[in-house]
Amino acid sequence: MTDNTTTTSITSIAITVTSTNSTFVRPAYFILSGFIGIPNIKYYYVFLFFVYIVSVLGNTVVMAVIYLDHNLRTPKYIAVFNLAFVDLFGNSALVPKLLDIFLFNHRSIPYSDCLVFFFFCYTCISMQSFNLVALSYDRLIAIIYPLHYQVKVTHRFMLSLIASFWVFVITVVLIAVGLLTRLSFCKSVVINSYFCDHGQIYKLACNNTIPSRAFGLLLITLILWLPLAFILFSYSYIGYALSKVATAQERVKAFKTCTAHLSLVVIYFLPILVTFTMSSKINPNARIINLSLTSIFPPMLNPIIYVLQTQEIKVSLKKLLKIRRESKITAKKVIIK
Repeated sequence: MTDNTTTTSITSIAITVTSTNSTFVRPAYFILSGFIGIPNIKYYYVFLFFVYIVSVLGNTVVMAVIYLDHNLRTPKYIAVFNLAFVDLFGNSALVPKLLDIFLFNHRSIPYSDCLVFFFFCYTCISMQSFNLVALSYDRLIAIIYPLHYQVKVTHRFMLSLIASFWVFVITVVLIAVGLLTRLSFCKSVVINSYFCDHGQIYKLACNNTIPSRAFGLLLITLILWLPLAFILFSYSYIGYALSKVATAQERVKAFKTCTAHLSLVVIYFLPILVTFTMSSKINPNARIINLSLTSIFPPMLNPIIYVLQTQEIKVSLKKLLKIRRESKITAKKVIIK
């Protein structure tokens, strides 16, 4: 069956609720157009699978190292552990489903499943942003108020901060889902994206979309612009404070503690900002590829950056590998005896 036939047949299937004033149409399925028409796209799916495997392995290693090494159970690494968890969960929610949809031509997705897909994707993308805020606050206090760091940034504080971010993100995304359920879809069921994207869904509705449209703008402000503004303010303040430090060696030492986090900020925010600000000038297929890379690439690179740029994790990883190697040697000697 061709894509056009599938689209036609599924478009005709809908759940219609009739009230005294209007007819409410809720489709049985949505269809994700995604990567249709992009040449040699199967090679990109292989690349996505590779990125996913590296992401799973990298984030699992970071979580395991932090969990096993008691020296890393500090407020900072609570936030790093949560970031690794969000990255692992987010890519696991997106990539396997994405490959199933497009690699095996299962482009139709039930209405309720689409909303669930949207919820998990947006929750994880949003938590990545707020996790960077938590790490930014940690670096701000550590550099500006080093003598008060142990008092201001405690385990309880960091756990409470991350928990409040989770509650906030889940709440606002659930509101967005609730607004989508109030829409009537009598035009089309074809979503021009690779996942159930909020903006692409409400554009298909034929009743009043102003609440969803307005809340979409609020979501972008809350999830993207406000966290970015706080992070930029933090590093501006850190830069100002470092400029007052007496020696260049002290400035370099303080800055090195921020390099891993700054790398994560650039990797997360820069592609999003470029894609959204240049969206009108980018080819639709190129935009879809850029957005998919924006969603999938940071969770793969984050653990690599932390392993390579963070001395504590490198030392801990070497220590754990050494212990594991020594235990194997000891076990072999016992077996030989």
